[in-house]
Amino acid sequence: MIKVFDYRIMIGVLSLALSACQTTDILRVKTAENKPHNPLNNVTLYCTGAESCEFGRLGNMVLIDADTHRINPAAIKQGYLKLSKKESKKTSLYLTVPANQYELVIRFYPISQQHAEVFHVIHRFKANQHYTFKMYRKRSESSGSLLNVSAPSPLCVDMLQGQKVIRRFCRPYNAETGLSEYIEQKI
Repeated sequence: MIKVFDYRIMIGVLSLALSACQTTDILRVKTAENKPHNPLNNVTLYCTGAESCEFGRLGNMVLIDADTHRINPAAIKQGYLKLSKKESKKTSLYLTVPANQYELVIRFYPISQQHAEVFHVIHRFKANQHYTFKMYRKRSESSGSLLNVSAPSPLCVDMLQGQKVIRRFCRPYNAETGLSEYIEQKI
């Protein structure tokens, strides 16, 4: 009986410690938001459409670690990460970065936190603009054999500048390997 009680205490302490790490990251982001920056030369980047998403890397700077889901202190110090006020259900982050050309890595979690869909894009972001990366399944009504119809719908990411879709990337399902890459589509 004492052993079971000891394990419960240990599990409780560990879960509190893990949630404290995430809370600490959020508090550090809130503190960094008060730092002044030049809003006229900055770009805001959002991600939506999945259960959750994280900005993994911007250029060479890791923003959020893929394994621990902890925010890089250097990204907080630069003031790149901000707390979103759009979603009241959960805490989500967005980026505010100087306008420039970057390679951006976004991890989308369409179903659960256990499986990430990693999306890479290189784009020249224009000053004083809002960009949103929206993930969705491209549903198509196709007819044919059961084998053709049973393949999963392609997973797509739309890149919106303001409210306008400027780029679209889709990852079709490869029946032989089960893997494929995101391919830019014409709009």
